[in-house]
Amino acid sequence: MSVFPDLCAIKLDCEASAIELFQRCQHESYALLLDSAAQSHQNCAYDIIFRQPELVLSCKAGKLNVATDATLELPPAPENAAELCRYAEQLNQLAGHYSGPAELPFQGGFAGAVGYDHGRSLEVIPEFNADIYQSPDAVLAYYSQALIIDRQTNTVWLVAPADKSEELRDFWSQPMARKKPPAFQLLSDWQSNMNERQYTEKFTAVQNYLLAGDAYQINLAQRYSARYQGSEWSAYLKLRQANSAPFSAFMRLPGSAILSLSPERFLLTDAEGQVETKPIKGTRPRFDDTRKDQASQQALLTSEKDRAENLMIVDLLRNDLSKNCEPGSIKTPSLFAIESFPAVHHLVSTVVGKLQPGRTALSLFNGAFPGGSITGAPKIRAMQIIEELEPHRRNIYCGSIGYFSQHGRSDTSITIRTLLAENKHLYCWAGGGLVADSTAADEYQETKDKVSRILPVLAS
Repeated sequence: MSVFPDLCAIKLDCEASAIELFQRCQHESYALLLDSAAQSHQNCAYDIIFRQPELVLSCKAGKLNVATDATLELPPAPENAAELCRYAEQLNQLAGHYSGPAELPFQGGFAGAVGYDHGRSLEVIPEFNADIYQSPDAVLAYYSQALIIDRQTNTVWLVAPADKSEELRDFWSQPMARKKPPAFQLLSDWQSNMNERQYTEKFTAVQNYLLAGDAYQINLAQRYSARYQGSEWSAYLKLRQANSAPFSAFMRLPGSAILSLSPERFLLTDAEGQVETKPIKGTRPRFDDTRKDQASQQALLTSEKDRAENLMIVDLLRNDLSKNCEPGSIKTPSLFAIESFPAVHHLVSTVVGKLQPGRTALSLFNGAFPGGSITGAPKIRAMQIIEELEPHRRNIYCGSIGYFSQHGRSDTSITIRTLLAENKHLYCWAGGGLVADSTAADEYQETKDKVSRILPVLAS
């Protein structure tokens, strides 16, 4: 039995970019752009625009809320936020028939943003910090329409309800007004929630936990905030131009917006159940001077410390994937590859697997969230220590943005280099994994390097 509409896919005669197309709907609540902004990056295959969801699942303070058209006959919704992915999985099975190219990545289903703090619903984490954010801990919306821009073939596909396809074709095909986006301006300097002395004190506390054997890697982050006026979309456009990240995204929520310039893939699944994750662990700054830049890259590539950190997270993710993957299917085809971005070089590994029969992309996501690369290891103890030491909650930072198509394909990011805008305040975080041989000065500088193409860009 299907609850959601039957869908079709129509090829559009359109030469506009994803940015130009999203401009039409960026003001709409739950409009979402998945933006492969780094054109030369190997993972930049599609841009996808989602709008006008049929249903919205949101989580806050441990509760799951369902907002939808009253005419949809849905199965009873659980109240516990821990059931978010399982309920979305159940609803994806009620999708209508899809008629269109099998290779399109999204054929109706869920998309959205799941913040780090949703992990509180999945694991036992103490609550030392009040939730000061209005933005939900998680939002997954069911979309029956999406605009898919294939970057390899330069073709544009509209996935839409069959009975609305012509109306939506007209919406996307009409001439666009060449309007300049509203201006964006910071009204204050960026302020961190810890100065260097406070960071060093927290670094020392982490070292004590590591030496005591509580954990062997802990991610410690600081949060920057500033007041602003103007368009969050304009801010995203400035950041996008400076960062060119393959897993960029912009999502408009009621009362807030998410601006993500993420370089990191969390989980990719295909329709046959093949799984991939690409954790980042290891960072060095970029330099304008070519020789300095090459030396920085080589230093990262040969760093025993960074390789050890990376391997710790690879092992953690192999374990997380094993909860839903076939025994023996988990492999590590690539370790310690260098990927370079405008601000930093990163050390990236690749882990693959095969879903067990009956398991889905949503069950995989639920079992691995939040991503191990931004918690530390072991995960739960690291999260408990993070809660104790960081002055504020993370909200969307170190969460995930992406989609879960009803036919089995999904792609999600880790929301690093990500900002939350609400109540005319902008929040941005930066952190890193601390191990026993880390030094406070180097780790503090690394957090600065990671936002060197974010904070100054918006301040200019």
